[in-house]
Amino acid sequence: MQLTVTTVVLLILVPVLVWRIYSRLKMAFQRQESVAWRHWVGAAGIPVLLLAAAQSMLGNLPALSMMAGGVLAGAWLAFFALKKTRFENTGLKLYFTPPSRTAVLVCMLFAARALQIGVEFYINRQSERPQLINSTEVMQHPLTVVPFGLMLGYLAAYSIGLLRWRHSQIRGQV
Repeated sequence: MQLTVTTVVLLILVPVLVWRIYSRLKMAFQRQESVAWRHWVGAAGIPVLLLAAAQSMLGNLPALSMMAGGVLAGAWLAFFALKKTRFENTGLKLYFTPPSRTAVLVCMLFAARALQIGVEFYINRQSERPQLINSTEVMQHPLTVVPFGLMLGYLAAYSIGLLRWRHSQIRGQV
């Protein structure tokens, strides 16, 4: 592969993009108001997304089992993150502050894999003999399904935990 202007721009933009993703995630995982519909989207929508992904992997049992392992590991991390979450009940509104290190790490692993796929596509396109890349192989690769399962398992389990906390707070006010 030759060092072209496009390659140099890519080498400069990737660290900038990583920093931008990191800074956005760090802002997203700060103190926030507990909104029930957001938690319900995470608790009900993410498992539906996981089931759709699992259905597409029925023919590839190693990928399916790796995604299931990622989901379990993500749920395990969410369990410990919920213990470190700072909850606030101001009487009128409910707030929570998630442990940002865990959440940012889980999401950055998935973002890193997405960037890696983009760089692989670019390198393949720039090579002298580009090869046809099968999207199924990329999407069901262990390096893709593990961070995907980890992130979605974490977010779903964390949303369920927030719903449980929210329900206990509302029940306590009545």
